[in-house]
Amino acid sequence: MPDTLQPGQLLARGVCRHMLSLGFVTVEELVPAPGLRVDVLALGPKGELWIVECKSSRADFTSDRKWQGYLEWADRFFWAVDAEFPVELLPEETGLILADPYDAEVVRMAPESRLAPARRKVMMQKFARHAAMRLQALRDPGVTSDGIP
Repeated sequence: MPDTLQPGQLLARGVCRHMLSLGFVTVEELVPAPGLRVDVLALGPKGELWIVECKSSRADFTSDRKWQGYLEWADRFFWAVDAEFPVELLPEETGLILADPYDAEVVRMAPESRLAPARRKVMMQKFARHAAMRLQALRDPGVTSDGIP
């Protein structure tokens, strides 16, 4: 990760800290399918999967044309924004998290749409592999995201 975090990455850090306080573990920048990359995927204590997209500005949100494609990859979908973000832009049928670099708060729970068992298995495997690759890359900086030194 770069020395200087971007605004969305700072929001993701606060979201991940809050998710941990709720019993969730998280990974960042996971690819559920070609052309999609979620900011945060959270795995709950009962196996629930939540996607959180972090938006640092109006322009960041309005340029995101792929967000509805994320809905089929998690049980719940949230936006994470800071206190200055114009939340009226966000679809009401999605969850809302207010975040800063240090913590977050779920202010609107996302509706649940449970994944099918086969899709859940795929996402659990992706989560595990992504987390393991990140850990291995920390221990061995010569390892790339595809596992090739």
